[in-house]
Amino acid sequence: MGTKLSQRQIVAEIEPTSTAYPRLEGYFAQVSGGEVTAAVEKVYDGGQRFPETLCAPADIGDITVTRHYEIDRDGTKLNVLRPLVGQAYYNVVITELDCDLKVAGTQRTYTEALCVGMTEPDGDASSGAPASYSLTFSIGPLAS
Repeated sequence: MGTKLSQRQIVAEIEPTSTAYPRLEGYFAQVSGGEVTAAVEKVYDGGQRFPETLCAPADIGDITVTRHYEIDRDGTKLNVLRPLVGQAYYNVVITELDCDLKVAGTQRTYTEALCVGMTEPDGDASSGAPASYSLTFSIGPLAS
């Protein structure tokens, strides 16, 4: 019987590809996206009953990472990253953890992912819920 993972066991880290981009240490607790799809075109040659299927290269969807905002850890670095959205490249590493929340050895690494979005922490003076922020990355190739 295989081991199942809970969503809390899948986390992400981002590593800047240049010292010009801020380093945001630690895990991002939420990860979404990264679906792999390939567009297809069905071509019917004259008189054929069934189409021939032509496929385009696979494409990886954007990945969004989210975590709770900590002013000491994230505040200054997000201020530096804000004007670099659309310019800063990061390596995105998605890791699966075991039940003790230690690295289980399985990773997906996306190299040279362009930061294309930043969702700022929301504020609500009547709420005690933690603030969170998100970063969205446009994915190029998978690392080998």
